[in-house]
Amino acid sequence: QVQLVESGGGLVQAGGSLRLSCAASGSIFGLNSMAWYRQAPGKQRDFVAFITSGGTTNYVESVKGRFTISRDNAKNTVYLQMNSLKPEDTAVYYCRCSVSAKYYWGQGTQVTVSS
Repeated sequence: QVQLVESGGGLVQAGGSLRLSCAASGSIFGLNSMAWYRQAPGKQRDFVAFITSGGTTNYVESVKGRFTISRDNAKNTVYLQMNSLKPEDTAVYYCRCSVSAKYYWGQGTQVTVSS
């Protein structure tokens, strides 16, 4: 089985920065893409950023220029550097990975941005 553990969430003022990490472990031979999603209270879970095994990235329009997704394949870890945070970024952030055509989710980490 695959396990994903997120870390780095917390409370930050608007304009501040946070760096999220997600480490994959377990049966992860064949690890492919990794991504970040977020879910605000009362809202659906939405896509934030995506990165392929080769390093190709894409982002939801609202975070372009502020967030950067990256990965360290040797460590099976994906990162999300979040700068210029806004209150509307407040959500639980979830890591997702693809392993041999199956998808796995982490438990989430809370990001709260005060106004």
